[in-house]
Amino acid sequence: MSRQLSRTDNLIQQFDTILRTLVPHAASASRANPAVGTQDAEMTDAERRHSAGLMRINHTGEVCAQALYQGQGATAKLHETRAQMEQAAAEEIDHLAWCDERLRELDGRTSYLNPAFYAASFGMGALAGKLGDHISLGFVAATEEQVGRHLDDHMHELPHGDRRSRAVLKQMRTDEAHHERWALEAGGSRFPMPLKLGMRVMSKVMTKSVYQL
Repeated sequence: MSRQLSRTDNLIQQFDTILRTLVPHAASASRANPAVGTQDAEMTDAERRHSAGLMRINHTGEVCAQALYQGQGATAKLHETRAQMEQAAAEEIDHLAWCDERLRELDGRTSYLNPAFYAASFGMGALAGKLGDHISLGFVAATEEQVGRHLDDHMHELPHGDRRSRAVLKQMRTDEAHHERWALEAGGSRFPMPLKLGMRVMSKVMTKSVYQL
């Protein structure tokens, strides 16, 4: 029988997750990188910089996803879906590690703005959790829907020769679609269009700033 974690244990786990999320190269994937065995075609320096900018956006998106799950975990009950929530968070860690690895291959870096976006996403996740599980799960679904749109756009925007990034994004897209379906099937509320449009505006602010910084 596993012992119940104390408040101190939970705080240590939270701090460990924050470090693995925000410290470059600290996250470790539990699954093999989808780009294993895939070779890039020739790319120009400008194309590599563009790919790095897009992958930096995707990396920050995964930072936000981790913060969202952490914030919800701090306030939401989610007794019946806790295991699925933890599994989704683990898959987001995989995405984080894969994006980080790809950035290194492209001689890129993670965003300087990650701590600010982490804090904002944690706050939104905690607020959604306090509003109730239906809202909390609905926020997950709406967020994953938005992430899916970004991934679709980026797969089209990537230079033709960037096959390794495309392989990573393809698996991420599959996982995000699964997270969205799970959140809705678990009882998440479908957010109204005006609220989704507001989330898209916030997302555009993130993508524009993170591409450069």
